[in-house]
Formats: sequence, C-alpha cells, structure tokens
Amino acid sequence: MANKRDYYEILGLSKGASDDEIKKAFRKMALKYHPDRNQGDKAAEESFKEVNEAYSILSDPEKKKRYDQFGHAGVDPNAGFGGGGFEGFGGFGGFEDIFSSFGFGGNGGFSGFGGFGAQRRGPSPGRDIKQTITIDFDEAFHGVEKTIAITKLTECEHCHGHGNEPGTEKETCPNCHGTGVINRVQQTPFGAFQTQTTCPECNGTGTIIKEKCSECGGQGRVQKRVTIKVNIPAGVDNGNIITLRGQGEAGQQGAPAGNLYIETRVRPHSILKRNGDDLYIDVPITFDQAALGDEIQVPTVDEKLSYKVPAGTQPESIFRMRGKGMPNPHSGRRGNLYVKVKLEVPKNLNDKQREAIASLGSILDEEAYSGKKSFTDKLKEWFS
Repeated sequence: MANKRDYYEILGLSKGASDDEIKKAFRKMALKYHPDRNQGDKAAEESFKEVNEAYSILSDPEKKKRYDQFGHAGVDPNAGFGGGGFEGFGGFGGFEDIFSSFGFGGNGGFSGFGGFGAQRRGPSPGRDIKQTITIDFDEAFHGVEKTIAITKLTECEHCHGHGNEPGTEKETCPNCHGTGVINRVQQTPFGAFQTQTTCPECNGTGTIIKEKCSECGGQGRVQKRVTIKVNIPAGVDNGNIITLRGQGEAGQQGAPAGNLYIETRVRPHSILKRNGDDLYIDVPITFDQAALGDEIQVPTVDEKLSYKVPAGTQPESIFRMRGKGMPNPHSGRRGNLYVKVKLEVPKNLNDKQREAIASLGSILDEEAYSGKKSFTDKLKEWFS
C-alpha cells in the first residue's frame, strides 16, 4: 500500500477534482494506455491497470470521500487501522507516514480521540466472469449478435436477494447494534485513538437473519443457467474484450453484481489475411495481363472489387486499395486492402501455344524491358 501512487496523480488531476474532470481524465488515460493500442507493452499494461483502479475509487462518491480523508488506507479492505500498537514505529517509515496513515496533515492535536472513517464492509459484490466466444471472419467483419449460456450465481427470486424468508424481518445485530462496525480505543505514543473495524457477526450489514430463505439458505443468491445476448461490434479481433456491466454474478444481499467480460476469438479466413485493421490477399494474373495491363477482380469478405493493373506489372507487386479493409471496432473507420499479384506461368501448352510464346520471345528486345538487358541476354554474355 505504501508503494501505491496517488490516484489523482495517476489521472493527472489535483485533489478535489470534480466528477466531470475525473471522467474526462479517465477516458483520456484509458485510451492512451489501452492494451489494443499498446500490444506487448508491459509498462502500458500496468499503467492501464493503475488508471482503472484509480477511476474505480474516485468515481465512487463514498470511496472517494474515504480516500480523500485517509488516503489508500481508507479504501483498502485489509487496512483496518488497528493492529499491534506502535512499538519502535516498526510498521511505519517515520512521523509523516504515521500522520498520513491516519489521515492527518501533521499539525493536528493527538491528545484526544482521532477521527476515523468506518471500515464497514457490508455484503460482498458479485464476482466478475470471463467467457470466450469464437466467431467467423465475416461475422467479425460485419458485427453480430450472439447468445451465450453461462452458469452463475443470480439473485434469488424467492427472497429477491435479501436472504431472509419472505414475510420475516431481519434483526438488528446485537454485536454492533446495527452500525456494522466495532469501535475500539488504541493507546499510542501520541495519545488514544478510536478505530472502527467491520463487525464480524453481521459482516458490516448491521443486521442478522434469524429465519433464512428456504431457497437460497440466506445467501440471497442461487446457481442458475442463464442465456445472455452479446452485441459484438464490427471489426473485433482475437483477444478483444467486450464488457457487459452488471452481467456477472449477483452480489450478496443486494450488493452490486459483477461484470461479464467476453473475449473474442475469430476464425481465420480462407484467402484473406489480417494485420490489425488491414487485409492482405494474393491474386493470380497471367503474363499478358501483367505485360499489357488489365482490370482484375479482387474478392473480399462480402463483395468483388475491380482493380486496374497497369501495364508492365512485375510479379509480387503490391497494390493498396484504401478503405477496403476491416472496420475499426472503436472508430468504425476501415483499414486498407493490400493486393499482391502472383504471376501464373502456364504449364500445359500445346504446339501452337509453344510456337506463339517462342515467337514472342524472339522479338522481345532490350527496349521491351525498359531499355535494360534481359536476364537471358546477360546469361548469353556471361557464357560467351
């Protein structure tokens, strides 16, 4: 916790930034470090995690309030502010660390009770779920809606997630008297401090269930097989993540549900190759098409395109067709299609065809090859 960077610093903000400023900063930083734009960059990956963690705290009013007051300790569920006294200041790096750990600026009085925010945990949020979905190349090109089936913890329909049997009431926790926290006084070299920890009897809810739901046993959740529709945008690639917020497992007793993360896998195309948003294809052409130029047909995912090959095209030449590649899943802008021409040499010639090619070869001089000597001529000179 001591090595964590300040959340405001991560987003490039000053403490006390407004909700709108936090949202704008998050969008900017998330776009900058997004894995899709920094593939293989471990530093960017770590920065992206930092940005998400910072936003998850600062976008939540309650967590932001605790963070502003107590720093990282205020939002760390394992911090607890309690523990083992201050013998030799072993757990701290000096006076400043002690002050910051308890949310003081260093000038406050320590003779009385220090103010501490409640570390009330409450019901646990639902877990996130990750699923992988495989689609065809043309589905990735156009976008598609898919239905997936998953087994997850869902809100109990019998008790509506409350955990108690319908018609019964929850009771106030006798251990914390409904506060969800336990107060205790800790003696330190600077005086007495009052700390608060989550009540172990009710897990911070402030209530206990005497008559548990007959369907879920008081958990408020049941295991269930559900179907979910997923809208997959055009242009997704292998490893892209689609986030469905609130579609993960249900939280305990009304706590927020987790998220469902869909990772996409795309089956390869039979003739098209992909690199990012660009597509690549090999198209065969004949000798006469390469020499004289011709309009060739270029197949793509959903149509055939015409392209004018110029006269004198050499084997393995690559031509670019702008905006004929894959759509970008974020901007919708399409990449390019790169066409490599592959010269087809005839194999099964009859006598007439052989004579025609031989005759053509005999009249092709240096001028026909852009004024340069042909490879055959160079060979003749070398042998002579």
